[in-house]
Amino acid sequence: MPATPHDPIGHDRYGGDVLAGDWRARGRRTIPVIEAERDLVVELASSGFCGAVVAVEKQTVTLEDRFGARRMFPLGHGFLVEGSLVELVMPKPKAPAGRLRTASGSFAVASAPAKVALPSRIFVEGRHDAELVEKVWGADLRIEGVVVEYLEGVDVLADVLDEFRPGPGRRVGVLVDHLVPGSKEQRIADAARRGPHGAHVLVVGHPYIDIWQSVKPARLGRDAWPEIPRGIEWKHGICEAFGWPHEEQADIARAWQRILGRVRGYGDLEPALLGRVEELIDFVTTAR
Repeated sequence: MPATPHDPIGHDRYGGDVLAGDWRARGRRTIPVIEAERDLVVELASSGFCGAVVAVEKQTVTLEDRFGARRMFPLGHGFLVEGSLVELVMPKPKAPAGRLRTASGSFAVASAPAKVALPSRIFVEGRHDAELVEKVWGADLRIEGVVVEYLEGVDVLADVLDEFRPGPGRRVGVLVDHLVPGSKEQRIADAARRGPHGAHVLVVGHPYIDIWQSVKPARLGRDAWPEIPRGIEWKHGICEAFGWPHEEQADIARAWQRILGRVRGYGDLEPALLGRVEELIDFVTTAR
């Protein structure tokens, strides 16, 4: 081939310099680097163990499988994401974008002084209800000075109201599970509204059998909460359907902590609960 101005010595039929460029990298497979963000689902290439990221430390990642079993592994190579090999690394700290928000979606108030508790109260049915309200609305309630207490069952509501003696400036908001027409809970709520303290009491509720159901099933990797036949204690039935231990009360407590641990904020809860809690907070923080 004759020489040209752009190729003064003609075409090199033997090719270019084989050592030019990064010759060491040629043919080498590049493994993508993935940050071990919470809830990322990964698989161990060596064992097939598959789970969601629930905790990350400097050199380790903890995964939880669909049955609730947790295992800790070293960060680095040997993981699959959607079937492809990846290198898991510690997530980079995220800079806050604008004003910070609480778990309930409200704007966070930095360095707010402690506020004396209001005379008003919010009552919920049980410990699990109280823990969920604290996790999502706790920051807001502390700013407002609202205390949440639990009844250990709605059956004792009338006695609690008689003892508390609601009145002007001393309101009571009550959150009731399974508040549906024709239920025992509905009859108790109606009696409270008609009772001597009714003007200063607001009873609201959600339709779920238990507060557990107010957590969106997608947070547990499910399309829907299982249907539990009548005659089977509901929480035990749920644990059995999920493949979780359920023989002892300690098993039920651990199951709830597993569910609660998947709640990051208001977006993980059903709207039927969100609106009712916000309504109660407004009621007890508005002076009459």
